[in-house]
Amino acid sequence: MVKGMKRTTIARGAAGLSFVCGVIGLLAGLTDHTWKLGPEGWFVGGTLLALIALFILVDGWVSFERHRIIVVPKS
Repeated sequence: MVKGMKRTTIARGAAGLSFVCGVIGLLAGLTDHTWKLGPEGWFVGGTLLALIALFILVDGWVSFERHRIIVVPKS
């Protein structure tokens, strides 16, 4: 597996789950069902997952850029 691919896969999975949470919240709101979390809870959960996914992707990008920089010794 390519370096950093596990982090990207986890971030994409979290982004997908956040989308699913948003859809569940939308369905709960449109049908007036009170599920375990209610419409607001599902939207907040999806937003939290999306922020975590974004943080993981940015962390991976910073790590990749840090390793890409070539340090040239001063002469």
